[in-house]
Amino acid sequence: MKPAALTLLALSLSGCAVQPLALQEDTTYIAEWIGADAVIGRRKVSLTLNEGRAYGSTGCNHWYASYQLNGPSIRFAEIGSTSRPCPEGIAEQERRFLALLGEVQRWDVSNIDQLRLWPARGEPLRFWPALD
Repeated sequence: MKPAALTLLALSLSGCAVQPLALQEDTTYIAEWIGADAVIGRRKVSLTLNEGRAYGSTGCNHWYASYQLNGPSIRFAEIGSTSRPCPEGIAEQERRFLALLGEVQRWDVSNIDQLRLWPARGEPLRFWPALD
């Protein structure tokens, strides 16, 4: 291929580039994966961030926490939840979700626009923006 044709091809493809998603406040995200485990149950596991407070559903109970965001770094603290009894599988998922949330150190958006919250070790929590 001629150099001029390569340059033209590169310029045309760069016009198709899409900006990756950014972490949005006041947007609800729905979990698809909690570490290496897919979310189970009919009720969604969710996350919403708003001015230093995070909240959502564990699939059974409501949860809440504070968070600090600094570039790609994010930390959750003071994590709590309501205490409604849950079916055993959902209760275990809730425990894993809250424990992993407390270990999160950074966030990113994958090449398929999935929000990922990464603990120090292991697989991330993976979320999609909720569709209204």
